[in-house]
Amino acid sequence: MTQGRLLTFYIFRYDPQEPDDKPKMVRYQLTETPGMTVFIALNKLREEQDTSLQFDFVCRAGICGSCAMVINGFPTLACRTLTAKYPKGDITLMPLPGFELIGDLSVNTGKFMRELAERLKLWLHPKANDSDVHRLEDPMDPVEAARLYELERCVECGVCVSACATKQMRDTFVGAVGMMKIARFEMDSRDARTAEDFYHVIGNQDGVFGCMTLLGCQDNCPKDLPHMQQIAYLRRKMAMTLI
Repeated sequence: MTQGRLLTFYIFRYDPQEPDDKPKMVRYQLTETPGMTVFIALNKLREEQDTSLQFDFVCRAGICGSCAMVINGFPTLACRTLTAKYPKGDITLMPLPGFELIGDLSVNTGKFMRELAERLKLWLHPKANDSDVHRLEDPMDPVEAARLYELERCVECGVCVSACATKQMRDTFVGAVGMMKIARFEMDSRDARTAEDFYHVIGNQDGVFGCMTLLGCQDNCPKDLPHMQQIAYLRRKMAMTLI
């Protein structure tokens, strides 16, 4: 049986909980196996070479978004990135920028997403306060349901946040993930909020009018979500409120 090639990993290491620790890049080597992903490689490195290596994962199938990191300069999901993609066998791993660092490749995306949801009020605001729990829900048009489902595919991995130049320059910018979720509720016929209500939330430089349209979110989103389409949609909606 032919032995796989030797991969070289350069991994960012730093534990902010250790007062004497300093950020550094540590070199590891590992024999590649067929179908190996960066996620599989990290698990082998942690099991066989360095049990202190920190990174996140849950589903291992590109659904939870936990294993997002910067791989050779591009933010993406480790579980969906094959090591065969890099012909030279050199792979550099960094944590996602723009988030609180937990340690090594692990960042606190959950804290960011929770604060974003609270700031933008990312939940359904029903049109009527009906206390009758036995009343059937109003049926939704299948076309509308499909449109909302497309936007609900976001796994909150944080890749679009890290790929956004505007977000890196201005911390208060809501980012593509915030606008994607706002668009989801703006399109929902059950939501009581109007375009004017959403304008007061994102109709500024921290929202739709602050986007520089560099397409970092669109180009790097692991779920291929239509970020720019939704930002353009919201821009039109917000501009119409000024007429």
